[in-house]
Amino acid sequence: MVGKLLVRGMLAGVVAGLLTFSFAKIAGEPRVDQAISFEEHAAEARGDAPEPELVSRKTQAGLGLLTGVVTYGAAFGGLFALTFAYAWGRAGKGNIRALSATIAAAAFITLSIVPNFKYPANPPSVGDPETIGYRTGLYFLMIAVSIATMVLSLQVKRMAYARLGAWNASIVAGGVFIAIIAAVQIALPTINEVPSTFPAALLWQFRVAAIGMQAIMWTTVGLLFGALAERCLPTTREQAGGTRVSRALVANGRV
Repeated sequence: MVGKLLVRGMLAGVVAGLLTFSFAKIAGEPRVDQAISFEEHAAEARGDAPEPELVSRKTQAGLGLLTGVVTYGAAFGGLFALTFAYAWGRAGKGNIRALSATIAAAAFITLSIVPNFKYPANPPSVGDPETIGYRTGLYFLMIAVSIATMVLSLQVKRMAYARLGAWNASIVAGGVFIAIIAAVQIALPTINEVPSTFPAALLWQFRVAAIGMQAIMWTTVGLLFGALAERCLPTTREQAGGTRVSRALVANGRV
């Protein structure tokens, strides 16, 4: 069963990657080109020699982007399927599509919204090359903290469920998540290497496009995987029907 879910998760990830690639070509790549053009004009004004192009811009924006996004989608689609299989066996075998959408929403918040709120994406020409390792480390640290906090919040919800009910337990868990994330983001160093001359509208559009790519990726995975998983997993109605048939057979002495 897990193998079937894994295949469906990777398939949903590939489809999500293709849709994300289409969005990136329309909304993201033009902003990248504008940012590169800005950097080239700034370098020319400073009298700096142009840097050699190891990979052509056409390849980066075409085959390179397509390969990266689809591979990313397939990998995270597989991880999503494994997470779903774990949750479906422990959270109650209820509505498959609802559980898939819930996990996708949690992944979008944890892996995209939270880290980007502290360390938002920047165009290629923005940032000091000497600090790229430091900035990358902080970004992945924020992701790790976000995942750990999400897991802790779910545990808090589970413990508070019996005493407070589903609604109030969810509010408490959400409050714990927000409080911890806010404290961590205040404690972590702030990085702002955007030049004062860089167009604010271009920076905003690039960051919106980056979030939009993640939104399309996780929305597609959540909805498509739920539809695919429904075909290989028994629904609540089917389980109830099977249980009634088994009880009837036992009552009639046939089992």
